Amino acid sequence: MQFRPVQEQLDILLRGVIEVIPHDSLEKKLQASYDTGKPLRVKLGVDPTAPDVHFGHTVVMRKLRQFQDLGHTVVLIVGDYTAMIGDPSGRNKMRPRLSHEQVLENAKEYQEQFFKVVRREQVEIHYNGEWFSKLPFNKVTELMGQFTVAQMLEREDFQNRYASNQPISLHEFMYPMMQGYDSVAIESDVELGGTDQKFNVLRGRDLQIFEGKEPQIGMFMPILLGTDGKVKMSKSLGNYVGVSEPPDVMFHKIYSLADNLIQNWFELLTDEPMGSILKMVEDIKSLALNPNDAKRRLALSIVTQYYGVDAAQAAEQTEIAVHSGNAIPSDASECQVPSGTYKVVDLLVEINAFASKGEARRMVQNGGVKMNGEKISDVQLDITIVGADSLLIQVGKRNFFKVNF
Repeated sequence: MQFRPVQEQLDILLRGVIEVIPHDSLEKKLQASYDTGKPLRVKLGVDPTAPDVHFGHTVVMRKLRQFQDLGHTVVLIVGDYTAMIGDPSGRNKMRPRLSHEQVLENAKEYQEQFFKVVRREQVEIHYNGEWFSKLPFNKVTELMGQFTVAQMLEREDFQNRYASNQPISLHEFMYPMMQGYDSVAIESDVELGGTDQKFNVLRGRDLQIFEGKEPQIGMFMPILLGTDGKVKMSKSLGNYVGVSEPPDVMFHKIYSLADNLIQNWFELLTDEPMGSILKMVEDIKSLALNPNDAKRRLALSIVTQYYGVDAAQAAEQTEIAVHSGNAIPSDASECQVPSGTYKVVDLLVEINAFASKGEARRMVQNGGVKMNGEKISDVQLDITIVGADSLLIQVGKRNFFKVNF
């Protein structure tokens, strides 16, 4: 096939990239690919330790899609063997070990979400059990011989655990070797990863050189901050946006984003031209543009990627309707409690709207609670519920609880 000129490819592929190692090798590999007509093999390894994919994961996936659009081959390594060990990168303690069955089940759900970003028909998929299940023990020891304990203890995560007397299992030392050998097995030209993956990706280069193969280059993407604008996106911290969330929920989370993330999210999660993004940021700084208008544009762009223009526009209208009290979001919680008479603050704690009666009392006193559309202000109010009654409780602007009795 005829590839686009190398400089055009570089302009697209280097957007948002933190580091390329070695720094000049990407251009050389692209030029060789252009001259020979042979696409690059671009690797991403994933350990499906959990089935959910959020926007933090899609930063690398979008880069894979760009490689695909430029005619290169994406190779997805599903770590059915590495996931049973667990990547120690950035961890302050050992990951719990998963069974092979758990990993395979997670992998099915992960792939369905992965293919919302990356073209399914242009992906080569391998499970690394294909080679690790057949690797003889003498080969394992030969590969392990290419790494030293000193190298491993140079890693900040292992250093911290060692210094704090947290256990480090020997099987965790095998993880970088296994990820590196994946690159040997599929003969990758480029491996993508977050900045936390640098140690593991560079081990792939080491082992390819050891095996007499052309070494891959590492392309490292930034870690996406969560919606709070403070720490890495994580489902456990609640600052995430999932790729399978309903359009109105996705729109709301993006629209509620911390203002300091606008440029970063536009750059990493959309195809908006960089000149347009920088102009928008300048307009916000000069007060010529309201940050909410920029976030509305961002939300429309991202929701359109996953659900199409019509769904994105409908999600925007739902957001407006919810804030005006004329609609209920699709992620409203639904719960059941026994029939009876409740003080309003007791009921709010019962349905987990608040962790304590004190918090519930303050919200009621501040006018932040509605029941069936009516604002509640009396913290001593008794609510008697019998039979098949139900109640719609609204806390703040967007937290809704459908309570069945």
